[in-house]
Amino acid sequence: MSHVAVLPPAIEAEGLTVRLRRTEVLHGLGFSVPEGRVTGLLGPSGSGKSTLMRSIMGVQRIAGGTLTVLGRPAGATSLRPEIGYMTQNAAVYNDLTVLDNVRYFAALHGRSRADARESVAAVGLSELEKRKAVDLSGGQFSRVSLACALVGAPKLLVLDEPTVGLDPVLRVDLWERFQSLADRGTTLLVSSHVMEEASRCDSLLLLRDGNLLAQLTPSELRERGRSQDLEQAFLGIIREVEPV
Repeated sequence: MSHVAVLPPAIEAEGLTVRLRRTEVLHGLGFSVPEGRVTGLLGPSGSGKSTLMRSIMGVQRIAGGTLTVLGRPAGATSLRPEIGYMTQNAAVYNDLTVLDNVRYFAALHGRSRADARESVAAVGLSELEKRKAVDLSGGQFSRVSLACALVGAPKLLVLDEPTVGLDPVLRVDLWERFQSLADRGTTLLVSSHVMEEASRCDSLLLLRDGNLLAQLTPSELRERGRSQDLEQAFLGIIREVEPV
C-alpha cells in the first residue's frame, strides 16, 4: 500500500490570544495555513489582521495559546531568513534606485545582484530598475517593497494589505504574481479588506472583532453565505454567527 506524505501546515494556531495593553484583541484563534498555497486573511479594518500578522512574524507578544510557524514557535531566530514580510508602510529608501533598494535587502540575506534583478523582474519593474524610488508611482512603489520581501527567497511570505491604493489593473497583476509564487512552492498569507480579492485565494481566514468566524475556500464561502457575491456571503456568515 502506498502512503502519501502529509505536509505539516506552514502556520498553526491553537487558542491564540493577544492583548494590547489591557485590551484583548485576538480571542483564542485556532487555524492552520497550508504550505504552498495563497491564504487570504480577510476582514474589515480593525478586525485584528495586522496584529495576527505581527504575531506570526514574532514581533507581537502572545498572551495565550500557541502559534507555530514552519514547525517552530513564532519568533524563533531560525525563522528570520525563511520569512518575508511586507507591511502596509513600504520599506523602501526614496533616494535609492529600484535595483539598489532590492540589492540592499539581498545583501542582508546573502543574496547576489543577480538575485536582486530576478526579484525586480518578478514584480515587473525591470525597465525601471535605475529609477529612484521617489520618482515612482504609488503602485510601482508598492511593487519595490514586494521585491524587497521576495529577494530572500522566503518559504513564507506575509503581506499586509499589499494592494491598498492600487488601481484594479495593478491589483489583478499582483494577485497573478502571488499565485505564480505559490505555484513554485512559496506559502503566502495575504491580508485584505476587499472581499472581491477572496476569489483569488486558495483558502480564507475570516476575521471580525478579533474572532475567527470561519476558515474555508471561496466556493465554501459562497455556499455557506448563500450568495455568489463574496461581500454579501461574508455578511451572511456574520449574521449566522452573530444573530441579532
